Amino acid sequence: MLTFKDTGLEEFSFGDESDDKFYVLVNKKISPEGIDVDKLSKADPMKFDSVLNEMGCILMLNGLEVAELCMRGELDNENLHESMFELCKDEEII
Repeated sequence: MLTFKDTGLEEFSFGDESDDKFYVLVNKKISPEGIDVDKLSKADPMKFDSVLNEMGCILMLNGLEVAELCMRGELDNENLHESMFELCKDEEII
């Protein structure tokens, strides 16, 4: 089972809107350096999810999803990494 220290939180932005920003909880045992954005950008769109999984993506949310989960109290915007990790545990993703 993964521990909190085995994960990392990465943020990627592809524009100025909330749904253009992505938060990715990453399994550092699989990808110690995190998500390879260059490799991801070259991935076949039909295999995008598979490539993310191979890179250790545990959970990916966009800015709108994070805002909604924060409003519901399911995520803490001030402690996003830990709260995403705890959400994944609660939802039995990890």
